Amino acid sequence: MILVVDDDRLMRRSVSIGLQAAGYDTETAGSGEEALVKARERRPQLVLLDIGLPGMDGLETLRGLQQSLDAPVIFVTARRRELDEIVGLELGADDYVTKPFDIDVLLARVKAVLRRAEARGRDSSEAGASNLYVGDLALDRSAHRVTVGGRTVGLTPREFELLAYLASRAGEAVPISDILKNVWGTEWVGETQTVYVHVRWLRTKIEEDAARPRRLLTVRGIGYRLTPAGEDGTDVA
Repeated sequence: MILVVDDDRLMRRSVSIGLQAAGYDTETAGSGEEALVKARERRPQLVLLDIGLPGMDGLETLRGLQQSLDAPVIFVTARRRELDEIVGLELGADDYVTKPFDIDVLLARVKAVLRRAEARGRDSSEAGASNLYVGDLALDRSAHRVTVGGRTVGLTPREFELLAYLASRAGEAVPISDILKNVWGTEWVGETQTVYVHVRWLRTKIEEDAARPRRLLTVRGIGYRLTPAGEDGTDVA
């Protein structure tokens, strides 16, 4: 089931009709507060979330959804400024679509995000209870839990996936293209800027000083390398 959250009744209806015509079951909500209630009751596979909701806006609603729901979120917004889109992705949204949009474009995004979510579920199941360790950073894939020096660190689902992928290749210089393919998926149509943004936010959580990273290093002209803290910072940008 896909939960469509928008304060515009006609928009909710038209999007729902388009999704239902493509074979999806839908539920709708006209506010963030209503969306949180329906998400707990129906456990949607995907949420289409308007960023410009009255009262509890889309960003607040996203935070609330993340506390009780492990489902991908696509922001639907009339705000065209790139900052709004990047902020949404920083907080854990999986993609965004700007209004007005063609229903075929939306359906393509929905299918791509659902495929990525399904692939992540398979990968998580295959990973089992295996842990990853990079110095004093420990990552428990089965529990989606990260600790740094024994301190638990709260990450969004996308931040966790990014860190897990870099930890699985610890010590390597991982190209941006590899990160996009393995964390965002082959269907990702956004900008590489989203990787930089997620790395910046991840550093604020796993580094003692995000401005002087000692674990998550930038490899100039290539991408990033995750190492034990302070092991080698000669190529940090």
